[in-house]
Amino acid sequence: MSWFAHSGQRLALAAAAATVAVPVLVTAPGAAVAHVPADRAASARPAQAASWRIAPCPKPAGPRVSAPTRPSPPAADPVLRTVGGDQLATAGLAVPASAGAPPAVTATSWLVADLDTGAVLGACGAHEYATPASVQKLLLAATMMGRLDPERVVTITREDVDIEPGSSSAGLIEGGRYSIETLWLGLLLASGNDAANTLARLGGGTAEGGVREMNELAAKLGAFQTHAVTPSGLDAPGQFTSAYDLALIMRACLAEPLFGKYALTRYTQIPDQGKHHKGFQIQNQNLLIDNYPGALGGKTGYTDLARHTYVGAAERDGRRLVVTVLGAEYVPLRGWEQGAALLDWGFAQPADVSVGRLVDPGASAANPSAAAQAADTPGTGTNALADAGGTGTPPLLAFGAVVAAAGLVLSAAARRRRGNRTRPRH
Repeated sequence: MSWFAHSGQRLALAAAAATVAVPVLVTAPGAAVAHVPADRAASARPAQAASWRIAPCPKPAGPRVSAPTRPSPPAADPVLRTVGGDQLATAGLAVPASAGAPPAVTATSWLVADLDTGAVLGACGAHEYATPASVQKLLLAATMMGRLDPERVVTITREDVDIEPGSSSAGLIEGGRYSIETLWLGLLLASGNDAANTLARLGGGTAEGGVREMNELAAKLGAFQTHAVTPSGLDAPGQFTSAYDLALIMRACLAEPLFGKYALTRYTQIPDQGKHHKGFQIQNQNLLIDNYPGALGGKTGYTDLARHTYVGAAERDGRRLVVTVLGAEYVPLRGWEQGAALLDWGFAQPADVSVGRLVDPGASAANPSAAAQAADTPGTGTNALADAGGTGTPPLLAFGAVVAAAGLVLSAAARRRRGNRTRPRH
């Protein structure tokens, strides 16, 4: 029985739908990919109408809990919106025509994909820009975990613990000495922003250098709509991601064996730092690992601007799925619960249907539709993660142009939003 079926009081959530229609592309199995803009939908030919329809992303009935003013995102790039397939270039729902209705969630965007085949089973606004909050720590983990010795003991600096008052912390102290493994556990269990600063500094020479390397990896993974400004995910002008990008990043995390070990750790002890700083226990904030059979780990996030964000993964009957959730509210379902409901829906879908693909590392932004087909090419797929940016992967033909263009847009956006921050939670 699925997780969602165990929560009978929440079943009505799946039947509720938004009252405002958002364009959606729903394609029949085997049908040709054909994206039709919303303003041309009414004049589509009858032959086209058989393979797609306009529908909203399912949402719970009633008003959102809150509607904060979010930063203006970069201008939509029609090329980047088709990374992974033309069917994902919509702000609305993209699911196979044969699929049942996905559960209604408060998230403004989400995606469910198969980690091994790369098939995107369904999405809502897959390429819509959103603020990440602490799920950005997954990009830090994907960038630095493989290069830092977990047994190495390091000393914490003043800059490491210079985090926004009230934001989440692993409880590190200036001058304290901790193993790299303890820092990773502090990052993934307690969402420690102090741990994020430290790990970015250790991996990149400085925290700023660590962020640069995070952005370089995002581009190599094909996460072209992701731009990190802080290593922790604390809100900053020009910092964005997308539901699609986060699936690529989570796939890279799970390719690192240590990540799975840390992400499934329920609790750990932060060690004593002399007689005046006693150790203490921290617990994993990702409740999916305790409540969803087959959970592989994930990350929670929240700031006033991002709202609730969530990335999780699970395995069932040999099939591994990833779910990403952005811009969600806490009620009627928490972020991880919305992720669990979407995972249930994903596992109920046939393995041979999809609306797109997770591109392989090194895929080109210049020809995203062709890059998406790499998932079906022998010798590519998720094993190519170990070779990100190296030989054997499609060349990143437009990397320089994409980064330069994105930098100009993000710089302009940052100037518009400067001084507009609100205090994040973690």
